[in-house]
Amino acid sequence: MPELVPIRYGRMAVSPFTFYRGAALIMASDLSVTPVSGVTVQLCGDAHLSNFGLFGSPERRMLFDINDFDETLPGPWEWDVKRLAASFEILGRERGFTPAQRQDIVRDGVREYRDRIRQAAGMPTLDAWYDQLEADTLMRLVHDEVQVRQLGRRDARKAERIVSEAYTRDSTRVLARRAGRVGGDLRIMPDPPLIVPIEDLARPGSAWEDPAPLIKKLLASYRRTLGRHGHPLEEFRYVHAARKVVGVGSVGTRCYILLLVGRDETDPLFLQVKEAQPSVLERFLPRSTYKQHGERVVAGQRLMQAATDIFLGWQRISGLDGVTRDYYVRQFQDWKGSLETDRLQPGAASVYSRVCAATLARAHARWGDRIAISSYLGKSDAFEQAIARFASAYADQNERDHQALVEAIRTGRLPAEAGV
Repeated sequence: MPELVPIRYGRMAVSPFTFYRGAALIMASDLSVTPVSGVTVQLCGDAHLSNFGLFGSPERRMLFDINDFDETLPGPWEWDVKRLAASFEILGRERGFTPAQRQDIVRDGVREYRDRIRQAAGMPTLDAWYDQLEADTLMRLVHDEVQVRQLGRRDARKAERIVSEAYTRDSTRVLARRAGRVGGDLRIMPDPPLIVPIEDLARPGSAWEDPAPLIKKLLASYRRTLGRHGHPLEEFRYVHAARKVVGVGSVGTRCYILLLVGRDETDPLFLQVKEAQPSVLERFLPRSTYKQHGERVVAGQRLMQAATDIFLGWQRISGLDGVTRDYYVRQFQDWKGSLETDRLQPGAASVYSRVCAATLARAHARWGDRIAISSYLGKSDAFEQAIARFASAYADQNERDHQALVEAIRTGRLPAEAGV
């Protein structure tokens, strides 16, 4: 969407770290000319550290897992490992960590990946598939690290606060923050250009001038992708929709939030309807076998995540401009929690690197050949040393790429809107 591109570039220009978040395509291109191990897994495709976090399972347990699958596709397992490792090196530079500290953080994470893959290789099949990281287990790990002084008590309190706050992030909270009354009706409140009500986007005389009937039909079609008889969606009715700008790499693609209510207006449900374009990996790997990219995202997420949102589905929509595009649908904020990277200290970064790497190993082990990966990695530290060198070299390249973007904005070759 041309009017949102300056926001994307503005966010990417802030620092090498924010640039990296929006540069999945650039890294996929760089990785495509490197040697590969020959072992294929279901890739996240954008496994940087900001795409991991807390969320609620259908059984109402708090889990830690990968939470972004826009680029998911089968491919070389090491591409995810390299993207995750480089993200920690780049973050360490932004936080002012020493080279030795950054190397330790990256090596600790990659070693954890190797150890977890080896554990998974020895598991019975169903144990490997059912493996998951609950918030309670995560907090026990945090307190164990306090005991060995890898973390301070302040770090532990921060982790406890993140988990506690995640439990409050649900549709009721979004309703209080984002909705209000307009002419007596419940509506998502505008905050342009980041939140724009759908009626303000529709052209007069177009099919979307009165969006409610169309959205109700689309919700009925989306319902069929949820794959179960009797679903809570059936108890909700549509109220309102708005376009919402999210993230860094996703800025410029179409994303909407939908407000529905159940028994009354104190029983809200917010859904996110997010455009699903071809994975950036498809330029360099075999194309997806799914004809619909929303289904590609949903299928990849179900393969990789330990538990999946019961509202996760897909849809193909003829949009406001008359062009048909693919989308996937999920709950908007369901016990969501994430790390505050701007205050991360080396000890906490090392623990978080290990947690993310363990989570990635669990996801790869579900569908990929965990025995082959474990055999490839072996028992020595050669792999973590090699990936640490790669992460440092790639962080150098990322800084050059970021500077090229900043220069293109400065000279007017690219538009950018700062602070949005």
